[in-house]
Amino acid sequence: MLKVLSGILLVVITLGIIACGGGVSGDIQTVWITPQVADTTVSAQVEDVENFKMTHFRVGTSSGNEAFMAYEFDENIYVRANVCPPCNSVGFSLSEDILVCDTCRTKFYAKTGEGISGGCVNYPKKDVPYEVTNGYIVMTMSDLEAAYLETLIPGLPR
Repeated sequence: MLKVLSGILLVVITLGIIACGGGVSGDIQTVWITPQVADTTVSAQVEDVENFKMTHFRVGTSSGNEAFMAYEFDENIYVRANVCPPCNSVGFSLSEDILVCDTCRTKFYAKTGEGISGGCVNYPKKDVPYEVTNGYIVMTMSDLEAAYLETLIPGLPR
């Protein structure tokens, strides 16, 4: 009887993981990090992005506490606004060369941020310019805010 209950519990847990998208699809799941903020500069450790491959972080801007993502793809680091306006989602996974919205599953090219398919395809993920200095990805608050606001506007990346 105990073996049967253990087997049933294992099946229930496995089905729960599959239903929540945990680890079955090959997506690289997100790790939230805390950036350093000093005046108008925001910094995140390159090592965090290299180790976790897909990171998210929040920054307080004049428009609110906005989310961003930094991820490693094709031996490059990309920083983009982390929002899917129509479905009101914050959260993306990386599946090979595709960013996938964790809520609506809309797909975007990881390299360009341009939409591929799904309900929110017309809201490309704008990139954030940055420099790498002493092991940190260094961005300006104004560049972060501009990328976030442009991601709220439908159309091709500008």
